[in-house]
Amino acid sequence: DGTEPSHMHYENDENYFRGYEWWLMKEAKKRNPKIKLIGLPWAFPGWIGKGENWPYDYPDITAYYIVSWILGAKQYHDLDIDYIGIWNERAFSSKYIKLLRYTLDKHGLEQVRIIASDRLWEPISFVMMTDSELHGVVDVIGAHYPGTETVQNALLTGKKLWSSEDYSTFNDDVGAGCWARILNQNYVNGNMTSTIAWNLVASYYEELPFGRCGLMTAQEPWSGHYKVESPIWITAHTTQFTQPGWSYLQVDGHLEGGGSFVALTDGLGNLTIIIETMSHNHSKCIRPPLPNFSVIPQRATFYLRGSFYMVEILQVWHSRLDFKSGRSSLFQQLHPVNVWKGRFSLDLNVDEVYTLTTLQTGRKCGFPEPPPPPQPFPSNYKDDFNIRNPPFSEAPNFADQTGVFEYFVNASDPGDHVFTLRQVVVQRPITWVSDADQTISVIGNFKWVNMTVTCDIYIEKPRDGGVFIAGRVDNGGIYVRQTKGVFFWVFADGTYRVTGDLAGKQILMKGLSGVRDNAWHTLTLNIQGSSASGLLNGYPLWENVTVSKPSNGWAALGTRSFEFAQFDNFHIE
Repeated sequence: DGTEPSHMHYENDENYFRGYEWWLMKEAKKRNPKIKLIGLPWAFPGWIGKGENWPYDYPDITAYYIVSWILGAKQYHDLDIDYIGIWNERAFSSKYIKLLRYTLDKHGLEQVRIIASDRLWEPISFVMMTDSELHGVVDVIGAHYPGTETVQNALLTGKKLWSSEDYSTFNDDVGAGCWARILNQNYVNGNMTSTIAWNLVASYYEELPFGRCGLMTAQEPWSGHYKVESPIWITAHTTQFTQPGWSYLQVDGHLEGGGSFVALTDGLGNLTIIIETMSHNHSKCIRPPLPNFSVIPQRATFYLRGSFYMVEILQVWHSRLDFKSGRSSLFQQLHPVNVWKGRFSLDLNVDEVYTLTTLQTGRKCGFPEPPPPPQPFPSNYKDDFNIRNPPFSEAPNFADQTGVFEYFVNASDPGDHVFTLRQVVVQRPITWVSDADQTISVIGNFKWVNMTVTCDIYIEKPRDGGVFIAGRVDNGGIYVRQTKGVFFWVFADGTYRVTGDLAGKQILMKGLSGVRDNAWHTLTLNIQGSSASGLLNGYPLWENVTVSKPSNGWAALGTRSFEFAQFDNFHIE
């Protein structure tokens, strides 16, 4: 639901302080030093493909780019990347994967493991079975949204199998049910020993394509409001009582009355059992479609054998998703269960999760202060980008949807525009999905109808360069190419346009503006009801343009192509 800045925008460029990911990884490690870090490219900068939308024509360049990121993580942030992927949900190249392993080893990164291919179980499993060298360098087979099933070839490789992207479901109690079911059944049905949720925290505008598809919600940085949603406590049933490195016990985890259980051990005598009884309609994930099944209340008896026969007591943690009253009980500690001669029984209802464990470490920590109340985005918002040592490379609240907009220092400027926001991607990336042909960053409240957007703009590209400001912008993410709104464009050739779409096909007005490149100008876009008008440097340039759809949306700014351009003194009312 947005773009991320690369550590290498251009061939001769390296910067390991862009974006939010370094901060996020360091915050995660503070909370659990044992947490694993995985890198997976969604897109690549255009220079890697030398103009082709393909990362494997020059595999040595791609490997160098990836390994640079891993080395930079260690050098600048003391972060150890544990696993590295190939290309998210796109083709893999056996030649590239082998070269990546060689390049990692050459730089002393033998401990970094390779995961492939973050798409489906095939063809990667089949190719690994027929190519022993590839089999030797891939450590984990990762599939996306496997629906808890794997395939015979994947099992035959003998490799670790992961659901390396899953969940992606709206984070209400049905999302929690989905997550509870697949966390268990990915192992029970598909032998997968890792399940990774996309995404961790829903910290992006909710009206983007995958709004609130995170384990919790924190989408109001302007108010500080956040919500710890039920999928977080479902996660806790597993992650508070296991760690990476624990092993699943090889038992048949299907319960007779429906539902499932898994059992894990640290190999040092500790045991954790997680049970889920999610019903079909209360545990549907966004994908794939879920075949029918039934779950009924049942009494389940468990037998502990071998070294676990001596266990006498198990701590109990319980969640019940209540879809009638909406008052779910989440991650509550119950009375311990006594184990008698290696045996205990539990009465299981529908839509429940139990954890039974020898560990005494579980904790449901209520944060002392409640979060601030929710508030809409400020209806009067300004940013002059005048910040000397910004904590992040990008301005707050702007959500880049194509291109990257970064703080920039104009050393040569006489003073009015020393600190600006600059679009810095000047070549179309090797894309994951169809980015727009224009760059765009959205901001504000999607429900806005009437608005005045003002911004100083500076076109850097002569002849065919151009920039826009916009209102009522209705889309982004994977649908950014279809974005509609009211777009006010000015071009380096001295013309202007008003269009109803980002692609610039639906022209509502055009004419001469006198704008030129490498000079500052002020654009103002005013949208009231069904009418829009535009000012240039404070003087009316066009007015009474009729606008119908969309009826509401964000404000935005951007460029005509992948080109340098600067913005300053952004103001929205």
